[in-house]
Amino acid sequence: MAPAFTSIGTSTEGAVAVVEIRRPPHNFFDTPLIREIATAFDAADADPAIRAVLLCAEGKSFCAGANFANRRDDGTEEGQVPVGGPVQHLYKEAVRLFRTKKPIVAAVQGPAIGGGLGLACVADFRVAAPEARFSANFTRLGFHPGFGLTETLPRLVGQQQAALMFYTGRRINGEEAVRIGLAELLAPLEQLRIVAMDLAREIADSSPLGVMATRETLRRGLADAVERATERELVEQDWLRKTADFREGVKATAERRPANWQGR
Repeated sequence: MAPAFTSIGTSTEGAVAVVEIRRPPHNFFDTPLIREIATAFDAADADPAIRAVLLCAEGKSFCAGANFANRRDDGTEEGQVPVGGPVQHLYKEAVRLFRTKKPIVAAVQGPAIGGGLGLACVADFRVAAPEARFSANFTRLGFHPGFGLTETLPRLVGQQQAALMFYTGRRINGEEAVRIGLAELLAPLEQLRIVAMDLAREIADSSPLGVMATRETLRRGLADAVERATERELVEQDWLRKTADFREGVKATAERRPANWQGR
């Protein structure tokens, strides 16, 4: 019996499983959403008829990260413990994504911000529209990168480009993402799903055992490295979450204004 999902939709097109995030317009993430995606990936792994996965999203954004507009000053939601716990559970679910066995193509139509960038980096390949916006905006919140990005982003774009994105929080559009290696293909917005599906089908046309074996070699140790990275990220996030700068960063982001940093 297929699992019941509330935040994603799943379907199949031939040998490709389609996993679509359905929290438009911005598809903000939380632990239940990441858990549902991981469960859908597990189901694709268990189905011998599936040879590749297409990860996509409804709405304007691919995944605009966490929703800070309705958060308290410490950046947590009502009822959420302001340290460790919930984020730790989120990262455990995130690591599940990296333990999947079949190749994933992500179609990124708009913003992939913060943890949303981390989600896009789970995929083997990213197909981006020119309107896509990739940003590791954590330091603009007075925070530390998370979702394993300290491991995955340097692997994709190199240490220096990753540091540049982390330190500045700048937004990278689709063309720039392809130039620096953050995305592999650029496609017009109206053709994005078609181009991404064509890539997924091209992968699915190869030997499934050969692809999975090759992928295992290329990504060998990645999930364990991401798990270690999230443990380190969580340590830094825990103390930064208690600072005045983080409270100011969250507030400034919600109010769409420059932050007044105090360095404390």
